Amino acid sequence: MADGGAVRRVTRGETGGATGGAAGFWAPGSQILWRYRENAGPGFHIARPVTVVRDDEELLAVWLAPGTECVRPVFADGGRVAEEPLETRYTKPRTVRRGHWFGTGVLKLARPGRPWSVWLFWEPGWQFKNWYVNLEQPLSRWDGGVDSEDHFLDISVDPDRSWRWLDEDEFAQAQRDGLMDAETAERVRAAGAAAVASVRAWEPPFSDGWQHWRPDPAWAVPSLPEDWDRTPAHVST
Repeated sequence: MADGGAVRRVTRGETGGATGGAAGFWAPGSQILWRYRENAGPGFHIARPVTVVRDDEELLAVWLAPGTECVRPVFADGGRVAEEPLETRYTKPRTVRRGHWFGTGVLKLARPGRPWSVWLFWEPGWQFKNWYVNLEQPLSRWDGGVDSEDHFLDISVDPDRSWRWLDEDEFAQAQRDGLMDAETAERVRAAGAAAVASVRAWEPPFSDGWQHWRPDPAWAVPSLPEDWDRTPAHVST
């Protein structure tokens, strides 16, 4: 890996093809942010510092290490979003809170222009658990990382290649609460159908053996910058 596996931050203007965002690609070991915008507002409510595994014309792969400090949405009264009844989950006032990624790490894979990313989960001891297809806006790239907007509906793919829809109730509730119009919902369903077709055909990245990948032990856990919610100056797809 670049720099012997050492982690470094890559900024625009560096030479040698190591840059990210609109200027090129990030070198393996670079630390960037993977963020999600609010579904009903201009700000960001999820920010996760990650380490770049691979970045080229075909794929962005990043590692979310255990214990990484992240930003996640919570209710203004301090309650957890996942514990709120569905009927009020998207209407109750929210804020954001810093916390740490618990459990095992996550490998995230995204192909340019695709309206989904594929996440790999493991049990303790590197027992592979499943692939998780997160339906979302295609990633936009900027100097410090990538941004998207979550589309609620997801797909779980087991090691035996069986799959199932996830969060269909949240997808329907988001539409009822005005977070997604009918046209967007139709596009998300179409994206989900395309993702399922990719699973059935066992196309990359499912067929690429990423479940056997392991992070470089020399990588440090990335830190969450104070300006994690900054507005990008330059954005590309």
